[in-house]
Amino acid sequence: MFYPLQLLANYLTYSVFNISADSLLGQALNFFIFDTLKIFILLFVIIFLVSFIRTYLPPHKVRSFIANKNKLTGHILASLLGIVTPFCSCSAVPLFLGFVEAGVPLGVTLSFLISSPMINEVALVLLFGLFGWKISLLYVLSGLLIAIISGLLIGRLKVENLVADFVWQNKLQTNNTPEIKKSRQERINYALGYTLDIFRRVWLFVVIGVAIGAWIHGYVPANFLVSYAGANNWYAVPLATLIGIPLYSNAAGIIPLVSALTEKGLALGTTLAFMMAVTALSLPEFMILKKVMKTKLIIIFATVVGLGIMFIGYLFNFILK
Repeated sequence: MFYPLQLLANYLTYSVFNISADSLLGQALNFFIFDTLKIFILLFVIIFLVSFIRTYLPPHKVRSFIANKNKLTGHILASLLGIVTPFCSCSAVPLFLGFVEAGVPLGVTLSFLISSPMINEVALVLLFGLFGWKISLLYVLSGLLIAIISGLLIGRLKVENLVADFVWQNKLQTNNTPEIKKSRQERINYALGYTLDIFRRVWLFVVIGVAIGAWIHGYVPANFLVSYAGANNWYAVPLATLIGIPLYSNAAGIIPLVSALTEKGLALGTTLAFMMAVTALSLPEFMILKKVMKTKLIIIFATVVGLGIMFIGYLFNFILK
């Protein structure tokens, strides 16, 4: 499907820029051009389709639908909803508040908060483009598993008292306002506007991430990372998870980087742990959550999710050993 892009990347690198195909610079530049163009195309197409479908799912109806389900079904639905909602953890926090205020159980709401930055349309596009559908599916299933189980565990702890008091005081009333019907053209216009807005917000992350990945692709020796972060090193997964927490980024910036790291020998489980920690456990997210949660709940949230991420990392390293 992307063969024409590879031909274009080859032409630009080896003919227009006249760089040797055998040189490290040529390999890095070819990687950068091909992956950047591929990701841009995938981002535009997939985000447009997802945002168009989203126009048929009013937020108040979604919240009401989830609130009326049993606990397990609610966790599953909330985690799945994270796939079609904002692409970074900080922008998911306002929706988290809306869920709590609408009467959705806290554990279910946390399942959404975990899954939203980890497995959204941007992440799916990049994973599919750089890793293929098998790894993409494994990542999505792992992210859903972490979100569902973490939400269930935290929900059983009965920690509603650790949420800021003003959240419970702002319970939303049922929205009985008739829904305004949109024409197909209005939905298309919305989807196009949303897609361009997301594109403007992530293109620089993509370029930077692919640029770093291209440098690793061209200049880092093939076995360099294996000796430090291979599947046989027991400390690789927790170390990758801890390193990922302060490195706030969204999927657009981190996935091109981890693609290059995996290619150079970083174990897949370690890669997934690092990627999940960066997207789902970020310091800016904790700072925003501090306004609506007490510190104890944030620690519980980070601990449960962090342990889940490390478990997935070890599991994948063991299975794919």
